[in-house]
Amino acid sequence: MKGIQDTTSSTLRQLLGNGLRYTIPKFQRDYSWETEQWDDLWQDIEAVRQGEEPAHYLGYLVLQTDNDKHYKVIDGQQRMTTLSLLVIAVLKRLQDFIDTDQDADKNRIRQQTFRSAYIGALDPVTLISTNKLSLNRNNDEFYRQKIVPLSTLPKRGLNASEKLMRNCFEWFYKRLGQQFTTGESLASYLDELVDKLFFTVITVNNELNAFKVFETLNARGVQLSSADLLKNYLFSIVDAGGSHISEITEIESMWARTMAKLGSQKLPDFLRIYWNSRNKTVRKNDLFKAIRRSIRTKAEAFSLIRSMEQSADVYVALKSPQDELWSGEREISDHLESLKIFRVRQPIALLMAAYEELPLDQFRKVLRAVTVVSFRYNVIGGLNPNEQETAYNGIARRLRSGERFQEQMLLPVYPSDDSFKVEFTNAEFKRTAHKVASYILGKLEQQMHGARIDVQSPSITIEHILPESPDDGAWDHIADDALEQFVYRLGNLILLEKSLNEKCGSKDFETKKAFYKKSAVPSATAIAAYAHWDEQTISNRQWELARVATSVWRLNV
Repeated sequence: MKGIQDTTSSTLRQLLGNGLRYTIPKFQRDYSWETEQWDDLWQDIEAVRQGEEPAHYLGYLVLQTDNDKHYKVIDGQQRMTTLSLLVIAVLKRLQDFIDTDQDADKNRIRQQTFRSAYIGALDPVTLISTNKLSLNRNNDEFYRQKIVPLSTLPKRGLNASEKLMRNCFEWFYKRLGQQFTTGESLASYLDELVDKLFFTVITVNNELNAFKVFETLNARGVQLSSADLLKNYLFSIVDAGGSHISEITEIESMWARTMAKLGSQKLPDFLRIYWNSRNKTVRKNDLFKAIRRSIRTKAEAFSLIRSMEQSADVYVALKSPQDELWSGEREISDHLESLKIFRVRQPIALLMAAYEELPLDQFRKVLRAVTVVSFRYNVIGGLNPNEQETAYNGIARRLRSGERFQEQMLLPVYPSDDSFKVEFTNAEFKRTAHKVASYILGKLEQQMHGARIDVQSPSITIEHILPESPDDGAWDHIADDALEQFVYRLGNLILLEKSLNEKCGSKDFETKKAFYKKSAVPSATAIAAYAHWDEQTISNRQWELARVATSVWRLNV
């Protein structure tokens, strides 16, 4: 994988041995695991101990180093911290045996050996004990001064993550006490455990390569914290500029508010759209490089996060047609619902710029135009979305620079009437595209007959005039290969009440016509006037629908 310095499978013993040290970056997330995660880990360990599983895989651990001795933990800090707390709970239990004079000398040796191997070792130069794991700025002091020395842990005056660390330590301490009554059995447990817990360790040599690793693995369905990496980079810039504690507090608050606004939306997706609406288009894999190249000072970092916070509301609303931002704006909600049905994401950067830079009436104009283009270009044309995204982003930057929107700006990604008609006459919509087909038929119904059909109502369905599975003998005039070719064509589809559709079933055309006559949908009653239904009829009807569609989805250029 590009950007990776090394990839290995390593046990906990291998990771913490040989004098290696690990640091969780200063502004990385605080410790956040709770009882559910502790219990999951404990149960997995128990399965190994009971012989039900040969080992337990802990997932990816992403590290950064330039000397192969000291590593930054870019991803995996929650697991590393929890395992460290488990080991310290073992040390505490051994201390209990020592204090009660249960095989004290041997347990003291066991405790010293484990501490040196997995928690801390003597520095060969200064002879000062150093921890193998250093936590972030909000957790390290409590870990180093209270937990590691096995001190009495305070119950008050702790921040939220310190309380979780204390509770985690005590949770494991309690369970170890329930399982082991001798130092020998406890030592055997830990000595076996460190060889049966293993990670896939990915080592990189800088933040840029780490970000590329995150993007690659996330694309494969392995969700890693590229958001944390970006946060750490930006916060480090602020800290390097000689920040006051109030500045760190403020930027953390802005970051937290932005994440809260985004909710389930992924930060890298938002950030790329945000960035491309203001800057030259960058690919996903080049995003972190572009940010690192452009954001170098404390002021720039503050400006970026402040602007991100402001844009997060718009970004979420553009993906949510019913968002309160569109309260009272039915036209806007309808267009956003259309884009959602089309499943297009390319226009978001342009729409974000339009909303933030233009009056609301101009934003409506942009949104309507984008809906038209998306229908012609994406839904019917199936053209290259990458070229379209580049065009949209270019228009977004022009709006940011003060230009007034003109529909002519969209001409490079606006299929001509002739090409649109050709593509439309061949359009077909199988069951996976029923929402799109319903949308199209509803718009055409309104244009041709002035009828507003609620296509989202469960009482309205799509009827295949030529059925998907015809009754025996009912459609013998249609060859099998023609059936495959025409059954999903738009010309063969109408909107119809569910109750009537169920009665139509797969019957012959003459039988169906009797039910079409009873429909309140004008196009259904119009079909009842046809003498027969075959391939040529479907083609002719679809050509007529294409002519109408050209006037429905059209720019004023």
